[in-house]
Order: sequence, then C-alpha cells, then structure tokens
Amino acid sequence: MEKQFIISQSPHIHSGDSIRRNMYTVLAALLPAFLVSVYFFGLGALIVTAVSVASCVSFEYLIQRFLLGQKTTVGDGSAILTGVLLAFCLPSNLPCWLVVVGAAVSIGVAKMSFGGLGNNPFNPALVGRVFLLISFPVQMTLWPRPMAWNTAYLDAETAATPLAILNGNPANLPEVMDMLLGNMGGSLGEASVIALTVGLAILLIRKVITWHIPASILLTVFIFTDILHLADPELCASPWMHLFTGGLLLGAFFMATDYVTSPMTVPGMWVYGAGIGILTVLIRVFGSYPEGISFAILVMNAFTPLINMYVKPKRYGGKKKQ
Repeated sequence: MEKQFIISQSPHIHSGDSIRRNMYTVLAALLPAFLVSVYFFGLGALIVTAVSVASCVSFEYLIQRFLLGQKTTVGDGSAILTGVLLAFCLPSNLPCWLVVVGAAVSIGVAKMSFGGLGNNPFNPALVGRVFLLISFPVQMTLWPRPMAWNTAYLDAETAATPLAILNGNPANLPEVMDMLLGNMGGSLGEASVIALTVGLAILLIRKVITWHIPASILLTVFIFTDILHLADPELCASPWMHLFTGGLLLGAFFMATDYVTSPMTVPGMWVYGAGIGILTVLIRVFGSYPEGISFAILVMNAFTPLINMYVKPKRYGGKKKQ
C-alpha cells in the first residue's frame, strides 16, 4: 500500500490553548477590576497586590527549586494569577506581613503540597484568604473607605461593607450606581460590578471559560434570595443587593471557574454552581459571616470529584441501564 493511515491516541486536534496563554488571558481580564481598585483605594491597592504577587511567585520558585528539586514553572503565570486573586480578596490596608502569610498558605499549603498546578483540590487563593480571615479576623475586616487618597496606606479611614450594613442599618446602603462603579467598602477586587463583567466578557470571548458555572451561581443566588426576600424582607435583602455586593461576582467569574477545582461536564457545572449559590446564601443570611462565597466555593471544590464521578455523559457505545 502506498498510503498508510496511522491512528494515534487522542486528542487528535490541538486547540492552540496552553497554560501560559490561559493564565495571562485571565490576568488581562482582571485588569479592569485592578484599575478600578487603584482608583478607589489608591496606594494600598498597589502595595497589597505587588506584595501578594511577589510573594506567591517567590514561594513557588523556592519550593520547586530547593524543596522539590523540580524545574521551576513560575513563567506559566499561575503563581502570578494566584497572587492577584489573593490580593483581590484582601482589604487594601492589610499589613504586608499578613499578605506574605496568605501567599505562603496559598502556594505552600494549598498548591505545592498537593503536587503543584493541576493537582490542587482547592482554589489556592481562597485557601489563603480563608486562612487569614479565620486567623486574623480583626485585620481582615477593616475595610478602607473608598477615595480616601489623603491618608496613609495603613491609616486609611475604614467603613463597613454593604453586606455588613445589611446586618445593621439597611438605610445606609450605597446607591446602585456606586455598586456598579465600585465606590463602596470591600476587598480590592469585589468592588466594581462593571469592571468584573467586562472581565467575564473577555474570558467568554477568548473561550477561556464557559458561561455555565457563572450562570448557575448567579441564577441560584437570585432565585433563592428572591424567595427569602418575599417571605421576609427584613431577613433577606433583595436579590440585586446580593448579586451586586460582596465577592459574589469575583468568585463566580474568576474562582469557581478554575479548571482544576471545577467539574468537567456541563451538567456537573450546573450542579456545582447551584451548590455554591445555595451555600453562599445560607452563610450570608443565616451564618455568622456576612460574606459566604469563599467558603461555598471551597466546600464545592471538595465535592468536585464526586460530581465528576456521578454526573457524566453516557460512554460512547455503552448500553443504557435497564
């Protein structure tokens, strides 16, 4: 035979994607939110982000180079992305040494102790954030007031976040336009609804993520809070208030969609997102923390292997169960 057809193992078509490309695309999508955080929180946003990124990159390099004896992979952008996401979960007046501690937990405990990128069962940035919140609750809940440019980085005037206000005097909640623009207290990356939505559009256009997980989370939160709000408006604020405040959009767009810690199938993504939405509302409304997206994502990260096992398409050529 003159022509021979050689069939190799799948995959047969390469999409052109790479870890490096996807990581830097996500970083580009986070740029609008970063610029908004710098505008509203000033020097503190720059310092916290720079320290977080530098610490994450340094810890990953040192662990791979001297503890594991591996080839370093800091150039793939994953450590930089972890540093940015961790910074986005922190107040802009957090002392640098606490940022370094959070980075050490994110990289050393949540990522490298499981074997590095692709092996971590939990989102590293959220592990670092939750560790800091539980260990240093006072420092992690002092939120600088936006536009306080005339104050020093560590001496910024603090203000309550909208979710914290919901548990106190709802009359003091910010206007809808302030929430859309980001003119309210909170973590660096959770402020501007518009900036985060622009980032989501970039991820969808570049096909880095699909829309299923964000849609599942937001739809679940909207329906659940709408039911609770209709039942008791004093117990639960309107659905739009829950969607536009806190770290819900940041978590739904950039953290819950992490390839490693989220399900692989579309039905699994819907189950995963619904679980995150339900847990977030339960923690916000009935729990002791005004915010719940971080804990909800980590809990559902733990269920991802089970979701992948039981929520999956029928094997090609397989028989249907009778």
